[in-house]
Amino acid sequence: MATFDAVVIGGGAAGLNGALMLARSRRSVLVLDAGEPRNAPAGGVHGLLGHDGVPPAELLARGRAEVRRYGGQVEAGTVTSVSGTVDDFVVALADGRTVGARRLLVTTGLVDELPAVPGLGARWGRDVLHCPYCHGWEVRDQAIGILGGHPRALHQALLFRQLSADVVLFADPASLSASERLELTAREIEVVEGAVVGLRIEDDRLTGVRLADGTTVPRQALAVATRLVARAGFLAGIGLRPVEHPLGAGEYLPADAVGRTEVAGVWAAGNVSDPMAQVGAAAAAGAAAGAQINADLVMAQTRAAVEALRAPA
Repeated sequence: MATFDAVVIGGGAAGLNGALMLARSRRSVLVLDAGEPRNAPAGGVHGLLGHDGVPPAELLARGRAEVRRYGGQVEAGTVTSVSGTVDDFVVALADGRTVGARRLLVTTGLVDELPAVPGLGARWGRDVLHCPYCHGWEVRDQAIGILGGHPRALHQALLFRQLSADVVLFADPASLSASERLELTAREIEVVEGAVVGLRIEDDRLTGVRLADGTTVPRQALAVATRLVARAGFLAGIGLRPVEHPLGAGEYLPADAVGRTEVAGVWAAGNVSDPMAQVGAAAAAGAAAGAQINADLVMAQTRAAVEALRAPA
């Protein structure tokens, strides 16, 4: 079984940037990529300085090439379980392989669980959206709907109102407080009552939102809030489990400011530990975690060298 200084589980922006830092520090590093990036449906990555609009697949291809340039390995593989402890982790893959790791960096991201409205999944990342910073410019000045029924709907409505004068919130008015209704009125955001049951699609474009009473409200884009679920079930064997996010957005894997988890030798970065992070923030977190892992290994090596020096001849 091959053993690496660090195994990075997840081949997105966070994982690749962490691996890049480690490889440039002359660490043996393996990136295991299941090939399921969260932003795959999107046409481009936005808000990333110097790379705005680049297709997600192209950005990852560049990242893999950079990691390999410094001797890092990037391989396809889905991790099913992790066992062991610091300096002696064993990572098991779905294809039967196992690899050893002194340290782990978990960057497996999350899964967006969409509301139970038929048709949302087929339009996800196109004209069914969630983030005004990721996709807002692309739907500016369009007729935008906000799917209510969740705590973040009002916030989404106000953010998308910055991008278009035609924004409606699909919600039960009775579910809104007086102050919330006042905010919506002040920003000229209409509240449309009625359960959303589907979408109207014409020529492969969203043209309307269908309500339970048969009404169709013309819309060109629909913003929804997903439940964010960390891909971290494979860590249960070492005592790491996702917990509910304090904002009620779903589940995440807690980690400190530099990515250190509660299990010694394990770091986490990107959406698995910060569900709200965009690509730039995820990459930065991966870089920070990679640097911390290298520093941790340096100190472990130094302690071992000191003990060897002190040992009797």
